[in-house]
Amino acid sequence: MHKNKSDLRIIFLGNPEFARFHLARILDEGYNVVAVVSAPDKPAGRGMKLLATPVTEYAREKNIPCLQPANLKNPDFLEELKGYHADLQIVIAFRMLPELVWDMPSMGTFNLHASLLPHYRGAAPINWAIINGETITGVSTFKLKHEIDTGNLLVQKSCAILPEDNAGTLHDKLMHLGTDAIVETLEQVLNSELKEIPQHESEEDKNAPKQGQINIELDEKVAEGTYSNLAIINHSVSEFVVDFVNIMPGVPKNKVKSRIILTPQHAKRLLKALGENVARFENAHGEIKDYEQPPIPLNFGPAGQA
Repeated sequence: MHKNKSDLRIIFLGNPEFARFHLARILDEGYNVVAVVSAPDKPAGRGMKLLATPVTEYAREKNIPCLQPANLKNPDFLEELKGYHADLQIVIAFRMLPELVWDMPSMGTFNLHASLLPHYRGAAPINWAIINGETITGVSTFKLKHEIDTGNLLVQKSCAILPEDNAGTLHDKLMHLGTDAIVETLEQVLNSELKEIPQHESEEDKNAPKQGQINIELDEKVAEGTYSNLAIINHSVSEFVVDFVNIMPGVPKNKVKSRIILTPQHAKRLLKALGENVARFENAHGEIKDYEQPPIPLNFGPAGQA
């Protein structure tokens, strides 16, 4: 048992704002983050200036050592990581970790996932919860093991998905809710009260794939009904928006990927799943009609059904 928060040596791994928000809460609660691991700075923008992740920027502001390995199995990185003698690692929105990393601390590594596991394992749980019309979602902390998002559950917290929610508003809800789950998990660690609950899998579990799998998910739901004239790029929920926005006058037609046409009901959900990108999506929507590649008609149930 660690009597004081400062006795618990934590290494935090993450990249985006979602992760940075949690790191800030951990520090505000008085925990001892001895180092941070984040992605290397990358060139971005017209000037191709090096851009740090939000987690890296925050770590630098707080004078926390920040490791930025290109290869998580690099011996020099592993040796440096080991030198911090962490009791525990917390990973949020980072990347898949090799066992050499997640098994290094004496207390292991736990992750925060933006769904009520085992539902919506994968890279886009927020988007898929919106698309599938869920009314309840939440966050889960769990211990890492070999298979992604399958480790023993530690803490879960739920929240409602309101009719007016989109991916952006739900992201923010879960970001705030996640900090409560992280703090509760750390309190249990500190007081030796942590209880691990195995995930029970069933055929009803829903996944949240990221790349190249949206068409598989859609194709399973094909049914007769009326189609809208809303077209999107057949790509992943989290990435097709970029390709769609690129379909503008002057862009070569080879940039156009296969298309699907959705019912108005499912299109509405998909627009919600785009969150802050909805306006860009709607603006680009009209530009796609003049391209020569024919759309692939898919549908999500009779008209009038959500």
